[in-house]
Amino acid sequence: MQLERIALEDFRNYRRQELCLPPGATILAGENAQGKTNLLEAIFLLTGSRSWRASKRGDLLAFGAPQARIQAQIRSRERDFAVDLQFPRGGRLRSTINGVKCKRQGDLAEVFRCVLFSPEDLYLIREGPAARRRFLDVALCQLRPRYELAISEYNKLLEHKAKILRSQEENPSLLYILPDFTRRMAKCGAAVIRYRAFFAEKLAAEAAKIHEAVSGCSEQLGIQYQTVSSVQDPKAPESQIEQWLLEHSESHAQAELASAQCLTGPHKDDLQITINGTAARGFASQGQTRTAALALKFAERQIMKDDCGEYPVMLLDDVLSELDGRRQEFLIQKAGGGQVVITCCERTERLRQLDATAFFVEKGTVRPMA
Repeated sequence: MQLERIALEDFRNYRRQELCLPPGATILAGENAQGKTNLLEAIFLLTGSRSWRASKRGDLLAFGAPQARIQAQIRSRERDFAVDLQFPRGGRLRSTINGVKCKRQGDLAEVFRCVLFSPEDLYLIREGPAARRRFLDVALCQLRPRYELAISEYNKLLEHKAKILRSQEENPSLLYILPDFTRRMAKCGAAVIRYRAFFAEKLAAEAAKIHEAVSGCSEQLGIQYQTVSSVQDPKAPESQIEQWLLEHSESHAQAELASAQCLTGPHKDDLQITINGTAARGFASQGQTRTAALALKFAERQIMKDDCGEYPVMLLDDVLSELDGRRQEFLIQKAGGGQVVITCCERTERLRQLDATAFFVEKGTVRPMA
């Protein structure tokens, strides 16, 4: 899988910019706040996933621009694809593949996949459950189109149910539709849980091997998927999981009314991560945390490669400066075999080990580095 060309128009601080990327490694060097991460964000959006930085679409547009546009040429599955994304300030996002309008954003992941590793991900282990759920969602939305449909519908239902619970005193008549929301959430939630369970199982196996290599066989990484307590087997048939979720929701119905909150469902899921049997979130050192984060990201990359036979594009956003020499060495060696785009403030000695094409980014312009 290769991103051959990307063109930006009124995207963030890029008014007009076109860049051809070679196979292998590409380095984007430059000072902070010049546009390096903005370019990685544009590449990431080609997967159909939401930006990990922008809370609203307007953040993606250049100041005063009516819309932003990303165009790309991609080589995937021995075929060529032209992808066009348009982000109007008002109205719906428009996306096409080879001139054909996408029915949903998940269609883009059928063409292009990537794994992003940013400084924030180095603390994935220590953050709250929401960060690890997002990690699961970003990976699974690229791997399985049906998951993207299920999690999107579940989140919409969750939002509406939460509004009904919060407004029950002002609009008590709406409470009669709560059971309908509960049933629909159980159906979508069953699909979400089952996909997450199978992915977490693969993630645990891959990450353990990678973590062992980074840590020099001195530590053992464990990953356990945690979901609703009544779900006895998260890999059971969806119909059975749905029934367990319904029973659990019904037992919490009065508590939800009293608290005006949705208390149960896959929106509470987490990954329990341990190092040598001890919970990593509370006890891991800084070095252990970063090693575990490396293992998670490279396990995600390997799962995607096993799924489609091609490495996804890897985006490394200024993470080398946050890692010590041993972990830098591992990251650079492990990133081989596919296309990788690395941002940094300067070309370090370790980056010179790569047979890479380097560009300099300054004030929203990209030029080859001498």
